Amino acid sequence: MEDVKLLTCNEKIRAIHDTMDVLSGKWKVSIIACLCYKGMRYSELMRQVPGISGKMLSRELKDLEMNKLIERTVAHTKPVCVHYKITPYGASLKELTEVIATWGLKHRELITH
Repeated sequence: MEDVKLLTCNEKIRAIHDTMDVLSGKWKVSIIACLCYKGMRYSELMRQVPGISGKMLSRELKDLEMNKLIERTVAHTKPVCVHYKITPYGASLKELTEVIATWGLKHRELITH
């Protein structure tokens, strides 16, 4: 019985590590949270995610696209317009972003009072 508990714990830890690897860094969860509500152009994301640099946004978007969490569409207009939207797979993270935001609000209130 103890081995089953340990195995379950190990499996959970492995799954948590896998998740954290995909969502690692300061910006990915914020980008996902924004895109869960509506698709955005690159410049809109720059405005919505305060403090992120253009280079970092580009890197994070490529990572998220590689992990099939977001979709990138290039409109062949002048100037070229790049639009990002959450994939159905990425949308499965919406509840997680809401839980993190709720916890963050409660934590901030606890710490500041």
